Amino acid sequence: MGLPIHIKPAPGRYRVRVGDLVLGQTGAAVILEEAGHGPVLYVPRADMDMTLFTPTPRASTCPWKGQASYFSVAGLDNVVWSYETPLDSVAAIAGHLAFYPAVTVETV
Repeated sequence: MGLPIHIKPAPGRYRVRVGDLVLGQTGAAVILEEAGHGPVLYVPRADMDMTLFTPTPRASTCPWKGQASYFSVAGLDNVVWSYETPLDSVAAIAGHLAFYPAVTVETV
């Protein structure tokens, strides 16, 4: 049995940026809540300027979500992650990105 994970639509609109560089804006984010962890906002790739993101060789595996891949942006290495093909139980985060605190995610 895995950890309880809940995914729900995030209310409002969000802007993602590094300093003054805006990476994108969305009104279609989701919040993933996982037992033992704080909530994580996942934003659709379709709403980000993916030309600003560089894939890195880093990967990690979560037994409840699957294998994560990472991206660098604006000179910051491995500050964005994504589950390219998440497990079926968290399929709602497919095609989405999440960010470490070096990337600013703000409500607009």
